[in-house]
This record gives sequence, structure tokens and C-alpha cells, in this order.
Amino acid sequence: MEKIPAKDGWLWVKQGFSLFRKQPAEMSTLFLSYMFLMLALGLIPVLGQIMPLILIPVFAMSFMQACAQIEKGQRVYPNLLLIAFRDPARNTLLKLGLLYLLAATLVVAISALADGGIFWKAMMGGGLEAKDLESAAGSMRMAMLVAAALYVPAAMAFWYAAPLIMWQKMPLGKALFYSFFTVRRAGAAFLLYALAWIVIAVMVPTLISLAISLLTGSINAVIFILLPISIILTVVMYCSFYPTYTAVFGKPQNGSSDPAQASDQPY
Repeated sequence: MEKIPAKDGWLWVKQGFSLFRKQPAEMSTLFLSYMFLMLALGLIPVLGQIMPLILIPVFAMSFMQACAQIEKGQRVYPNLLLIAFRDPARNTLLKLGLLYLLAATLVVAISALADGGIFWKAMMGGGLEAKDLESAAGSMRMAMLVAAALYVPAAMAFWYAAPLIMWQKMPLGKALFYSFFTVRRAGAAFLLYALAWIVIAVMVPTLISLAISLLTGSINAVIFILLPISIILTVVMYCSFYPTYTAVFGKPQNGSSDPAQASDQPY
């Protein structure tokens, strides 16, 4: 694999916007369908708290496949959410999801050393009172930073794992190995990519909300304008995951096991 130049990190962001512009309504509908499904899962006691994490790789491939189809000029439909469930790689993707859950739980648990477990209790729905959160705000921020730093190696291993499993038919361990060292090799590009999204998805909405608040003084106006912007930026970010894959591994030859039958037709 050739070394990926740092400037490609910004190129991936631009390609994400380009993919979204080709089918904005379809991609937004796919995302909203995903969000409603996650909300429905959240209503299930206990399982509703862990299933969204376990299913991340499965649903991530829905958006990856959608981008592959947009690139081919094929229409995207909401039933793409189920495409990975119909793929032979489904069980391996679910195992990958279990590793997601394990990694997230471990890093949050270890971060308890920085704040005495406040962040852990907040993440686990421990019913903390507002005064407890206010008094521990500083240590909790430190715990969040610790958790984020600890999660970086896991994120590197997970980044390409799902498409490598589904599109390249790799076993779980091999996919994690290839993903980690591929991201490490393209580290400069991923750093620029991450910084670009911090500016676009965090700083820009913050500035817009401040401007709206100063002009109108209405929190409802801020929410009314920021909500669709946040949804669009999230969908574009999902679209930008696809070019990070194709830049290294090339375009998927067949996408899923049978994408034409699975997704070219609406319900």
C-alpha cells in the first residue's frame, strides 16, 4: 500500500459532501430510519442499552453500501439498513460489535481512576444529581479525555474492520490487524480528517448558534435551525467514511453479496 498523503484527509471530507449532494434526501431518510430504529431498541430494558453498540458494524455497512451504490448511480432505499443482516458476514460483524461494546466499557471503566467513577456512573445511567455533576465537572472532563485517548488504538482497529469483513471476506482478527496498521500508516491524513470534522461539526454549529442567539434571543430559533444542520452534517460525515476506505483498498467489487436484489428496489 502506498503511503497516503496528509492532504487526502481533507479530500475525504470533500468527497463525503459530494456523495451526499447526489442523493441528499435518500441518505437523510436512511439516517433517520436508523435513528428511529435505535430509539425503538432503546425502549427494550437492558438490551436496549447495549444493542445499539453491538449493531454499529452491521448498520455502518448500510451507509457504506449506500455510498457504493450512489457512486454507481444506483438509487438508495431505506431497506439498505438490513443489507448486512442478509450477508454471510453477519455473524462476524456481530462479533465485531461485541468487541466495540467491550472496548467502550473497558476504557470508561479505566477512566474512573481520573474522577472516582463519575463519568462511569453517567454513562451507565447512574442517576447522578446535577450538583454532583457540577462539583465533579473538572475531573469528569479529565476522565473523558483519558477515555478518548485510551480508545484511539481500538478505533484504529475498528475503522476498516467492518468493510474488510463484509467486502473483503476477511476473518475478524485479520480485519482488525489490517485496519489498525492501515490507519497507523495513514496517520497524517486521518489527523487532518479528524481536525476538519472537529471544525465543521463542532465549531461551525457553535458559531451559528451564538449568532442566532444574539440576533433572536430565542432558544427555540437556535434549535429549529441547528437540528437540521446537525442531521445533515452527521449524514455527510457518514458519507465521508466511504472514501477513507476506497482511498486505500479501492472500490468494492461486488458491494454486498447481492446488492442489486437487496437495494435497487423499494419496499
